[in-house]
Amino acid sequence: MTSNKRKFSLLLSAIVLAVAISASGFSNELSAQTTPLNSFKPGEIWPDDNGVHINAHGGGFLYHDGKYYWFGEHKGERSNAAFVGVTCYSSVDLYNWKYEGVALAVSDDPESPIVRGCVIERPKVIYNEKTGKFVMYFHLELRGQGYTAAHSGRAVSDNVTGPYTFLGAGRVNAGVWPANLPEAGRTATITPADVRSGTPAWRAAIANGLYIRRDFEGGQMARDQTVFVDDDGKAYHIYASEENYTLHIAELTDDYLNYTGKYIFVAPGGHNEAPAIFKKDGTYFMITSGCTGWEPNAARLLTAPDIWGPWTLHPNPCVGEGADLTFHSQGTFILPVQGKKDAFIFMADRWRPRNPIDGRYVWLPIFFENGLPVLKWFDEWDLSIFDKTDTL
Repeated sequence: MTSNKRKFSLLLSAIVLAVAISASGFSNELSAQTTPLNSFKPGEIWPDDNGVHINAHGGGFLYHDGKYYWFGEHKGERSNAAFVGVTCYSSVDLYNWKYEGVALAVSDDPESPIVRGCVIERPKVIYNEKTGKFVMYFHLELRGQGYTAAHSGRAVSDNVTGPYTFLGAGRVNAGVWPANLPEAGRTATITPADVRSGTPAWRAAIANGLYIRRDFEGGQMARDQTVFVDDDGKAYHIYASEENYTLHIAELTDDYLNYTGKYIFVAPGGHNEAPAIFKKDGTYFMITSGCTGWEPNAARLLTAPDIWGPWTLHPNPCVGEGADLTFHSQGTFILPVQGKKDAFIFMADRWRPRNPIDGRYVWLPIFFENGLPVLKWFDEWDLSIFDKTDTL
């Protein structure tokens, strides 16, 4: 063999080897993306069926006809504004998620409240057994207006994955007093300008309807929110109101598309947001967050014997390292696990405001101690944890 032929042969062998290695590497990468998951790893990248990190932040979850559905905010790399809409994923086991597409798309109509560039947060979907409709509620802020609108948005669909039709948005329960505000609070004349925020007098004024009176005619503010369907089929919208100082619980009409006018305010002046609610043994449990912008803080726990209260505040349900920051996350939903008794998952987000699309998900099992929920950190866990009795 001549020197040139030898060189050519060696070069060809090197190319073949390189291609083989490259193909092998691609195969391994593809395999890693498509290998079924069998556990949760809180705070890590969570690939969908396409190998792409799930993009459904501030999520809401629905179990319907044997599948779980995850609805959430589609985030970009530089903005928390809505340029796509609400995404949907489906799963049969909670570990592996299939991308179902955009359930509610933003509009290109500049006159639409959900025009591209608005803010859509914390979408939640519930199913109405009577009408056969899927109803979505979400927090909406109008494009270019910051967080001043504090609107609640509604959409509906005949199909769980959508597309959802936008029905409208606005403030909540205009011209209606909460059921638990006494007459003295309805007729008081003190305004927010009359008291200095953060003082005992200011907190007392909030409990006496300070912001409710201010917003009475135009409707109550609605920001961080969730929707809850009770055992009897009645549905409730729970949202941060009154400049995020107080939570409201509002009853929905039988078709879930509007409000009955019955509502209460909870923990006035407590500065709660990110409500997540569940029910166990006749008691209502609500885990919330404080208000520190995009930064995490300690979770709060409220309980009640009835949806209408009275609601009692308890200490932080998180224990162990990172408990004072809710393990560097903020709750969004609490999901009952199908087929397991008293099994609930606390679902939360780790917000990344400088790169929103990289926001991570923190799911943790809920345990009970002395009748109250307890959350502790696990680097990795699976649903079999609910079958164990020595986890705490």
